Amino acid sequence: MERLRQAALLLEAENRRLVARVVELTRKLMSAQGKDAEELQLRLQEVERQLAQRTAELFGRSSEKRPRPRQDEGDKPEEAVPQQGHGPRPQPTLPLLEVVHTLDEPDKQCPKCGGALAQMQGCYEESEEVDVVERRFVLRRHKRQKYRCCCGGCVETALGPPKLQPGGRYSVDFAVEVAVAKYLDHLPLERQVRSMAREGLTVDSQTLWDQVEALARLLSPAHAALHAALLTREVLGGDETRWPLLGSKSQKRWHAWALCAPDAVVYRIAEGRTAEEARDMLEDFSGILMVDGLGSYESYAGHGGRFTLVNCWAHVRRKFVECEEKFPQASEAIELIGELYALERKYKEGPPDAARLLQLRQHESRAVINRLHQWARGVQALPGSALGQAVKYMSNMWTGLTRFLSDARVPLDNNATERALRGLVVGRKNHYGSRSRRGTEVAALFYSLLETAKLCGVEPKRYLREAALAALRGEELPLPHQLVEAAAG
Repeated sequence: MERLRQAALLLEAENRRLVARVVELTRKLMSAQGKDAEELQLRLQEVERQLAQRTAELFGRSSEKRPRPRQDEGDKPEEAVPQQGHGPRPQPTLPLLEVVHTLDEPDKQCPKCGGALAQMQGCYEESEEVDVVERRFVLRRHKRQKYRCCCGGCVETALGPPKLQPGGRYSVDFAVEVAVAKYLDHLPLERQVRSMAREGLTVDSQTLWDQVEALARLLSPAHAALHAALLTREVLGGDETRWPLLGSKSQKRWHAWALCAPDAVVYRIAEGRTAEEARDMLEDFSGILMVDGLGSYESYAGHGGRFTLVNCWAHVRRKFVECEEKFPQASEAIELIGELYALERKYKEGPPDAARLLQLRQHESRAVINRLHQWARGVQALPGSALGQAVKYMSNMWTGLTRFLSDARVPLDNNATERALRGLVVGRKNHYGSRSRRGTEVAALFYSLLETAKLCGVEPKRYLREAALAALRGEELPLPHQLVEAAAG
């Protein structure tokens, strides 16, 4: 380990030497070409920034947080908030098991007088501990009793439990356990096989996949209904991330698309990020769509899409944060965007009121937007530099970025949708994608239903089980928010 650390330090030192050499050679070349001093300085800054960015990608930490400014010596430090200890956390949802401990017979004698000790009724010294009850797999044998009439004309058999598959050997609860472990806890099927073997169950990954796939077929109407329900919302967030189809020549083009609302999210996995995939995902959606700068949404919006496109301020801020170290003037844009968020927090301090929010945006937020626009028009940066690209990115989406000023329904950013993709991204790192087209469909279904259950505050296993049993009974499958409404009503 120490040898690897030393090698990394040597590599970093050599990289710094090469960076300095490249900058010096670039300076000499541009001087020989007769570039003026201002352009020369700007281009050298961009070369240094690009090389520093490559170095940071190799050796630096990945974070969007900006370094905190140092306190001046004359500044009075803020009073330190005393750290609160963690302490035991309340566990209101855990079942309570009381265990009474008694003295052994030899200890029920007084050490002073030798008399017998009597119980003090109702007096205990109590303490709590969180324990674990081991998961067990059992082979449940169902014996369905037969009945007959003495006339010999009728034989009846008692009903058994609902079956996931006709004649299947694995229960609905077993399939739910496997699906939740894979798509919520990110455990690949092979890893589950090894875990189950340690617990006494001999099974293979193909058998586990068969149960997951059968459960997905049963729940497919819920996935379709969730997608249809989301398309009726007024405001949605859209985003996408890679989801490879393993073994496919075009595996790198496959992406998971997401549509998100505060209490629901739906995913589809498609071969590409073109306007065609955007059309398949959005269908006839006619509300407000919050996205980043992907051109597929804009292309579909201009060729048949009925939705209103708005853009995300968090993505704009990210561009400026990335170049702030080499272009200090970017900090002004970051501070102005921060003022927009401060105004939104100011609104949230009071009761919800769309009219009040709209008034705040039209007066105070618009003033900040005007200052940001003036800054962008006056900033000095080469078009191809990181700062120039950040300004261009903001300018190209200016219409979508400023729609929030005239519509209180529009959020400032698309962070909720990005958060909704986290589970899927973690799953991708564990599963490396899907092995078949059917695998992409099953993954999209379970991620949609499980992540939506989490957003609604419904226990995911409970939701999958209740939806599956409803399907087996021939009933309409409930969506997670409907379980919440039924419990409240």
